[in-house]
Amino acid sequence: MEKLIRVRILDHEYLIKSDVDEVEIQEIARYVDNKLREIKSETNGLSEKNIAILAAFEIANEYFQVRKKGVDVVKNIQKRAALLNHQIDSIVVDGDK
Repeated sequence: MEKLIRVRILDHEYLIKSDVDEVEIQEIARYVDNKLREIKSETNGLSEKNIAILAAFEIANEYFQVRKKGVDVVKNIQKRAALLNHQIDSIVVDGDK
């Protein structure tokens, strides 16, 4: 059931409507807030809009890196499973002789 959750990001309050657990929403809000503050401290005079765009880009980049690693892990598992299946099939065939 969706509920309203109050979060604070860059000294602004927002109401987030979500069915995700409030603890998780607060954790996400802290992550976004930290990313925005990090970019704000590394740059001078950027508007909040530009800071938000840079933060969104960095977060998207992190997401794509994690997603690629996940795909690589799945491919590795599939390859190893195929090898194990082949080895099992070899044992079964040899055992039938």
